[in-house]
Amino acid sequence: MADDPCALFAAWFAEAQASELNDPDAMALATATPDARPSVRMVLLKDHGPEGFTWYTNGESRKGGELASNAHAAICLHWKSLRRQVRAEGPVEEVSTAEADAYFASRSRDSRIGAWASDQSRTLDARAIFEQRVEEAKFRFGDTGEVPRPAHWTGFRLIPQAIEFWEDRPFRLHHRRLFTRTDDGWAEGLLYP
Repeated sequence: MADDPCALFAAWFAEAQASELNDPDAMALATATPDARPSVRMVLLKDHGPEGFTWYTNGESRKGGELASNAHAAICLHWKSLRRQVRAEGPVEEVSTAEADAYFASRSRDSRIGAWASDQSRTLDARAIFEQRVEEAKFRFGDTGEVPRPAHWTGFRLIPQAIEFWEDRPFRLHHRRLFTRTDDGWAEGLLYP
C-alpha cells in the first residue's frame, strides 16, 4: 500500500482549502429510504480522520430519518480547482453527545437560534412562519443568554469501508485509486477511468 487513505485525504483537503474559492468542505451526502429510494444533498464536512467523515444536522430532517432506518451512506467531495474528487461509502453512526454539544457551541448564535426555529425538511406554508419562529427563539433565549443544543440536533460520522481518489487527466484518461478496508487496515487498487 503506497498511502494511508486518511493521510492522503488530509493532504488533498488541505490543498482544497488553499485553492477552492468557496466551501472546500462542501460534500454531497447520499442516503436511501427503507425502500431503497436514494436522495442526495450538500452538507459541510466538519471533521475527518481515521475514525471517519463527520457532519452535523437536524436528526429529525429527511436525511436524519433515512439514516435512522438505513444507517449507510455515501459522500462525494469535488474540488473543481484541483480537478479532483473523493468518494467514500460505509456505515454511519451518530456522534457522541459531547461532540455534538461542542460543535453546536462553536456555531454562531444566529445558527444556533435557527436550529431551534427550523423543522428542517418539513413543509413550510410561508416564509413568514419560519421568520416568526426565529423571532420567538430569539425572545426565548434573550439577547445574550445561552442557546443550548436541541435534542434533535446532532452529528453523524461515516465510517468508510471504501474510499476512492479521482484525478482528472487529459482525454478522460483519469487516475482512480480505490482503498478498501480490510481486517488488517486498507487494501489499494486501481479502477479504469
